[in-house]
Amino acid sequence: MNIQFDPRNNIVKLCLQGMGMDDSGKSEEASLLFFKAWSESTDDFERFLSAYFVARHQNNISDKLKWLEVSLEFAIKLNDDAVKSAFPSLYENIAKCYEELCDPDKAKRNYELSDSYKGTPSDKGPFYHGTKADLQVGDLLTAKGASNYKPELRMNHIYFTALINGAGLAAALAQGDGIERVYIVEPTGDFENDPNVTDKKFPGNLTRSYRSQEPLKIIGEATEWLRQSPEDIRQWREKLANNKGEIIN
Repeated sequence: MNIQFDPRNNIVKLCLQGMGMDDSGKSEEASLLFFKAWSESTDDFERFLSAYFVARHQNNISDKLKWLEVSLEFAIKLNDDAVKSAFPSLYENIAKCYEELCDPDKAKRNYELSDSYKGTPSDKGPFYHGTKADLQVGDLLTAKGASNYKPELRMNHIYFTALINGAGLAAALAQGDGIERVYIVEPTGDFENDPNVTDKKFPGNLTRSYRSQEPLKIIGEATEWLRQSPEDIRQWREKLANNKGEIIN
């Protein structure tokens, strides 16, 4: 099973609104939005996601543990590579709850489970890279290129995703005046979850975003993906310009 993370999903939007309230110091409003997301969830993915955010807003450790375990329960049922990327964080947070509840045996067990899910992602692709460069099948995409978001920054990794619409967005935001291109790529070496998005806003790496220091080989080109409107692109560029976070290079 492969979950297609969609920012247009109603539950995802409610969670994003809740995070926005949180960032503005409106904790009670955020909590209401997260509970609304839970009550309106219609499938296991939405329940996993909303329960995770409800858990984060619990002041009582026992309540926080309960909601984390609910989130984990639905994550396990999904049996999805992208959702599995949240397991290290989920198990670690559960372990911390057991520590606070003075149950060292369960804490140790959950820390061990957290560690067991860390490492090379199990995602089998297909993988995509969005750019405005005119390239050919067989070409290699390599690191040390300029960042799409901070042109003065040379990247130590080459980035890619298993979500074609994510690659399409990257192509739209890429530097240059060329045609937006989404290439189907094959990693030639080890790769890892992109730390710029993993466990940041959402648990794990739901956008299936990866990076490698080894080249990506172009094995084809995609032509169909969700195109961004000029207004969408303007808003994305504005968000990136206002982003206070540093790029983990």
